[in-house]
Amino acid sequence: MRAIQSPSTDPRFNLALEQYIFDQMPRNRSYLMLWRNDQTIVVGKHQDTFAEINADYVRANQIQVVRRLSGGGAVYHDLGNVNFTFIADHTGSDFDFSTFCRPVIWALESLGVPAELNGRNDMTIRGRKFSGNSQYVKEGRVMHHGTLLYDSDLSVVSSALAPSRDKLTSKGLPSVRSRVTNIKPYMHQPMPTESFMERLWSCLGEVCDLVPYELDRGDLNQVERIRQAVYDRWEWNYGSSPRCQIDKRRRVEGCGEIRVCLDLKEGAIQALSFYGDFFSRKEPDQLARRLIGCPLREEALRAAVPAGEIGQYFQNMDLDEFCGLMLC
Repeated sequence: MRAIQSPSTDPRFNLALEQYIFDQMPRNRSYLMLWRNDQTIVVGKHQDTFAEINADYVRANQIQVVRRLSGGGAVYHDLGNVNFTFIADHTGSDFDFSTFCRPVIWALESLGVPAELNGRNDMTIRGRKFSGNSQYVKEGRVMHHGTLLYDSDLSVVSSALAPSRDKLTSKGLPSVRSRVTNIKPYMHQPMPTESFMERLWSCLGEVCDLVPYELDRGDLNQVERIRQAVYDRWEWNYGSSPRCQIDKRRRVEGCGEIRVCLDLKEGAIQALSFYGDFFSRKEPDQLARRLIGCPLREEALRAAVPAGEIGQYFQNMDLDEFCGLMLC
């Protein structure tokens, strides 16, 4: 496995570097990247950015906002947070979080941290989240990345993000701050974030057979091109607000929160957008385009979408649940 240390704390550069490794570096090899960002909110690919952030707070505190390639929810990064990314060939049909979280959990346990994988895609310490994970799968390749809150300013986490009221209510949770924690207090020997990152490299090297890879000028030039083409663009990071005559949302067990924004004319769908913290193997926009002109009736929806296909757009959702969401 090639080990790549990002030379930058610029979030746009780092997400471009991930994409470069994923799309352009040789296949039949796996890669591990460790990196940190300056103050940033990273939103999931399918989220409505404006609904996920506290815009006034973000603007006043000069927090950057960037969209990533993978689904899932919005997360906060600062220099007290360490990010990890695994990129590898992928032949399975499902998202597999445990394979990539296991070596990280083992590394943390070796440093005295009682870490465990909990729920759909979180790592926790005694029930409190310190790591959110997401995946992007394309053409036989998987990118798995996650956060490691080590010594982050947790007050900013709760101020900068705008958590879903539905999510908090459904889980009986009072706030973002109360359900997250830093790793540092649980270490046998607490240390600065930079030293923790070095120890993490060392521990992961024991289980991942790491070979250092130095980015050369050609690599960096390609990363810069991706950054300018994608991650520097407002259209990618924010996009336009959804056209929305009807706005509904629901939490689906095992899938996540899905928001449906649609316009109707004489009972038929004229505009349709999906947002949320779900994971997908196919672009939900493809499904939305297919349903333009479809009457908003259960029999019409079932005729338009094959039953076995819905889970490709919304992981762990079936056609009954999809129809229930559209018609609720």
